[in-house]
Amino acid sequence: MSEIRYVRGDATAPHGKGVKLIAHVCNDLGGWGKGFVLALSRRWPEPEAAFRRWHRDRAKNDFGLGAAQFVQVGPYVWVANMVGQRGIRTGSKGVPVRYEAIDTALAAVADKALELGASVHLPRIGCGLAGGKWSRVEPLIAERLAARGIDVTVYDHGD
Repeated sequence: MSEIRYVRGDATAPHGKGVKLIAHVCNDLGGWGKGFVLALSRRWPEPEAAFRRWHRDRAKNDFGLGAAQFVQVGPYVWVANMVGQRGIRTGSKGVPVRYEAIDTALAAVADKALELGASVHLPRIGCGLAGGKWSRVEPLIAERLAARGIDVTVYDHGD
């Protein structure tokens, strides 16, 4: 079992050697315009373009809550677009985060990380605009990733 490491910094500039997989949460509306995705888009155009194509062609693919899409952005860097948020606003059904969907997507991330021999890097997924609680997300990361021996680094953005 690996530990979850916490560092100050930018998850789009992951630390360490070897292959790195940056995981983050997206919504199920195909929207890409606030939060961590803006930092991703500033660094690489591919994750946003792939996400928008995936959403546009959703009738013919697996796009939906719990799905994960893997986009290679460099020789040793991949991005995982995980659909773990229903909509974008808090409303009568509560906050947008969907813990079960994040859990399902993290299982796919774990499989991909093991296939690539990659470490996983992420911000506090589901806890920004999605309105989730880290106390609910962290155990999912521990179970799905760290328990399978995958090195995980969580980035807290330093201002």
